[in-house]
Amino acid sequence: MVPAGGLSPDHQRWIHPRYRFFLPRKVLAIVFRGKFVDALKRAFADGRLGFYGDLKLLAEAKAFASFLRPLFRQDWVVYCKPPFGGPEYVLRYLGRYTHRVAISNHRLVALEGSQVTFRWRDSAHGNQQRLMTLAVEEFLRRFLLHVLPPGFVRIRHFGFLAHRRRAALLPLCFRFLGRPTDLPAAPGPPPAEEDGCSTRPPSTSTWSCPQCGGPMIILERPTAAEMCLRSPPLSSARFS
Repeated sequence: MVPAGGLSPDHQRWIHPRYRFFLPRKVLAIVFRGKFVDALKRAFADGRLGFYGDLKLLAEAKAFASFLRPLFRQDWVVYCKPPFGGPEYVLRYLGRYTHRVAISNHRLVALEGSQVTFRWRDSAHGNQQRLMTLAVEEFLRRFLLHVLPPGFVRIRHFGFLAHRRRAALLPLCFRFLGRPTDLPAAPGPPPAEEDGCSTRPPSTSTWSCPQCGGPMIILERPTAAEMCLRSPPLSSARFS
């Protein structure tokens, strides 16, 4: 998420962008084309491309270079347009991935032998709830695809949104933009499916964040059983 503008180096004014978009679409298409073709060249040089059937002729360096040459005469297309629902919809969409696990407990239906059964939503057929059964190994493989590599975090804040600077810089941004300095209550992620444990954020809050001063809102009230399931495992039960 990139703000449309920023503070001046001396923090005395807000600098607006020259244009009403982040990146020019035509330039982005040209850059993407160049990087994509360059990646193909490097993959070919490293022997990471395989050619079979009618494409065996492209295994020769000259033939492959002739295949790539016309690509630069084509206008490439990048998908770049405003979101249908506005910035609020984008934040809600991202919130589903940054503030939730890959699959919540209430979607797990059964564990029988070496098979796991869970519910999933079929968006191609009216968001109908369906059941899927996978082997434990395949279920774990899919789940671990959502686990970040070591050293990565889901969210990082920079600039005037950095944790140790936003308490002083955010009020400046609001003042230069002519907005109230009190931060509005941000919309939380959509309520969890079918568990009935999530609540809508209240319109007002008596709790304030000790770091940024913004209002704290209730996103979920887990039950005692859910708290036990979400608690860190004992050291003796950790995986090696």
